[in-house]
Amino acid sequence: MMSADYIATWTDEEIQIDGDISKPVWQRANWSERFVDMVDGGPALYETKSAILWNAKYLYIAFRIEEPYLSASKTERDSIVFMDNDIEVFIDGGDVYYELEINALNTVYEVLFAWKDKFPGSALTKQAQFDLGTAEVYSFGGDYDRQGEHFWRGTHTRGVRWAFRDFDLIGLKTAVQLEGTLNDHSDVDKEWSAEISIPWSSLEILAHGRSLPPGEGDSWSLFLGRFQKISLNGREVHPHPASALTPHGIYDTHLPEKWSSVEFRKLL
Repeated sequence: MMSADYIATWTDEEIQIDGDISKPVWQRANWSERFVDMVDGGPALYETKSAILWNAKYLYIAFRIEEPYLSASKTERDSIVFMDNDIEVFIDGGDVYYELEINALNTVYEVLFAWKDKFPGSALTKQAQFDLGTAEVYSFGGDYDRQGEHFWRGTHTRGVRWAFRDFDLIGLKTAVQLEGTLNDHSDVDKEWSAEISIPWSSLEILAHGRSLPPGEGDSWSLFLGRFQKISLNGREVHPHPASALTPHGIYDTHLPEKWSSVEFRKLL
């Protein structure tokens, strides 16, 4: 059996979500190594680390994000947060997966993706929020450039996904704290932090036959990453540099088979 990329540890506490990762509960958590470049696994530009805790009710995720020039512009929920500097969490659910993005203003972007090859006849089709005629839903190919022969379908062997833009996880809580001055580049900032809590009860759609909460030693596939806007000589660098807990070998976050394996344990 392959070892996990990260071990999430149990907490008996119910954590207040306020963005403060200096709380004792996070000091006792298993913090990851510094994130690496998402494509080649090399050193990332700025330091990012994450930690995951869990208990019978909640999945908790924290980020520490080095940032010398704090900036954010997106304020409307479900706006395109990845156009700002952001942190991202993806959770794989087999035939569906979930994406969450947060910027330094604590603006949230959520999407549920359903693979088209298993969507017809699935349980989702019986729920009004996944009605293709009324939901805010788009066809999504997945890879970054979608040029030439794979423009429409992307490059994934499973093909295309439905992207449900109006999906929200019930009970999701997020918060950020900043060490610096937002959108003021006359000084050098230190970092920002983010806290996330998700009730296990809201992840039923992603359980894919797994127990909720997970059992001791259960493993889930998650993407933990960060995208960073960089300007050089007056021009914004595209694509935005991306770092992650583990590398993908390609600039594409929408590859569940490339995400990090997270094992849930009560003790390290």
